Amino acid sequence: MEVVPAHSKSHINFRSPLHLQPPSFISSFRDFAVSVYQFLLFHANPLWIQLCYFFFVSSIGFLLLKILPMRDAASKPEDFDLFFMAVSANTVSSMVAVEMESFSNSQLVILTLLMLVGGEVFTSIVGLQFTMIKLEKKETPYNKAGIELSSKVLAEVPDQLELGTVESGAISPESGSDLRYNSIKHLGFVVLGYFLVFHVTGYVLILVYLSLIPSARAVLEGKGIHFHTFSIFTMVSSFTNCGFIPTNENMMVFKNCSGLLLMIVVQILAGNTMFPSFLRLVIWILKKHTKRQEYDYMVRNHGEMGFDHLLPGPHAVLLALTVLGFVLVQLILFCCLEWRSEGLDGLNPYRKIVGSLFQSVNSRHAGESIVDISTVSPAILVLYVVMMYLPPCTSFIPLGDGNGPSERKEGGSKRKNLVQNLTLSQLSILAIFVIIICITERKKLSEDPLNFSFLNIVIEVISAFGNVGFSTGYSCKRQLKPTGQCVDTWVGFSGKWSTEGKLTLIAVMLFGRLKKFSMGGGRAWKLG
Repeated sequence: MEVVPAHSKSHINFRSPLHLQPPSFISSFRDFAVSVYQFLLFHANPLWIQLCYFFFVSSIGFLLLKILPMRDAASKPEDFDLFFMAVSANTVSSMVAVEMESFSNSQLVILTLLMLVGGEVFTSIVGLQFTMIKLEKKETPYNKAGIELSSKVLAEVPDQLELGTVESGAISPESGSDLRYNSIKHLGFVVLGYFLVFHVTGYVLILVYLSLIPSARAVLEGKGIHFHTFSIFTMVSSFTNCGFIPTNENMMVFKNCSGLLLMIVVQILAGNTMFPSFLRLVIWILKKHTKRQEYDYMVRNHGEMGFDHLLPGPHAVLLALTVLGFVLVQLILFCCLEWRSEGLDGLNPYRKIVGSLFQSVNSRHAGESIVDISTVSPAILVLYVVMMYLPPCTSFIPLGDGNGPSERKEGGSKRKNLVQNLTLSQLSILAIFVIIICITERKKLSEDPLNFSFLNIVIEVISAFGNVGFSTGYSCKRQLKPTGQCVDTWVGFSGKWSTEGKLTLIAVMLFGRLKKFSMGGGRAWKLG
């Protein structure tokens, strides 16, 4: 009789069916993760994906802001106000519910990251990566026909291959889909380079300016704000068109620093309204100097790239002219009505022009300000409302070339077109939001009509929808029935709203950040 050693028995017992369960569980979990990934990639609605993205990132930001200590231990903002700030930063809206100088250096870093990953250029880079992944999954780069074609080409040019005189693109088995994939890949590198160059350059220039200009440096030293923190925060906020500044007064304390204002103006234009025009210019320059077929494909087939910011040449030029035209109109009106105003008091003519230019550029989507918005002329406020409502892609005399992003999306299923016809227009939805806020704040509307005026509410809602951040604020001096307990703070008008009103404005900020998905709403309504 054969005796089995004890260690052999234990070895046999160890390799029981229980040993096989962990790999099976891991395999099942991996299959589940792959199926979810495939669903998100090919079947999920992009609107819901982006909505979940902004909500998830904002929630993470809120938790980090809550965990990290405030700059002043006595300052204890409400949790909902911190969540409001996180959403405001991630949607690049810059609606302020907590004083900026109450945040610690580590919390400012969190707000910087929220703005960075919520900016239009960053999210467009992520979108390009998803487009390339979809192409990899759907298309086979080297199909049978391509291999046969490459064999014929290789047979015809053996001598040239040995000498290395034939470019790889001339002998590669690239089909149209392969060239498109490579072009999208190159476009991703171009946008990423554009993103990095402006951020690094902006940070360095702002830091150098602070080191050379004593007045600007004195402001930060007096407030205890680190130069590097201010430079990075301001650069990211300006490029993403968020509008947050680490100082309570925003840019009002820097209205004498014309050089800093001009640097920020360039960052603001490059990161939003002028991004498609600048991108087209960069691609044109690369095409001229590199002679690569990918850049030529981008220029000739911009409609096939699936990138809304890549416009045809004439459209990019008209977009740039439209942006400059809007800025010029605002600049002229602002100079005419505010030249001798309190906001520009003490500035020489050159600084007044630069400050007016800065204010005019910010009214579209950035929201940084050198003046108190509540003191601006009503005519300018109405103009600002119009500017904040217009999307960044607004251009004068749209081109009907059939290849732009709007034309690409006109097709589609009958069901999709029916949904677009039944949905309300953006203006109608904003009117509903204004009505809801008037209901939630009805008590304050009757008790404090100067602060809680209808115009102020409209400005706040349109500013949140445009992800701008302009606000008339709240002043204890405007109270008709002073309570004696009112304290002026550096927060926006919405910072004084009820929780229900702030929650409604959060919905407006998300709606505005995703406004491109509702551009076709309200088509079924015919006026006249």
